[in-house]
Amino acid sequence: MPAPSGFSYALRGDDVVIVHHGVTAATLRGRRAADFLEQVQSQDPQLLMARLTGNYRRGNERVARRHPRNAG
Repeated sequence: MPAPSGFSYALRGDDVVIVHHGVTAATLRGRRAADFLEQVQSQDPQLLMARLTGNYRRGNERVARRHPRNAG
């Protein structure tokens, strides 16, 4: 699976706004914003923002759902 890309973030007052390809994907406030700013220094920023916005599960979900092992 390719690495996440296209994410950026900006500070607006005490809030952190995460943007994906020019569209606002999430706004973090309070403790979540503070935690994000700490973590972004030590982790991969693209992967962290993808996880926080829920945009990290892309790829084989549809194919895996149809696999006989996963049929219910």
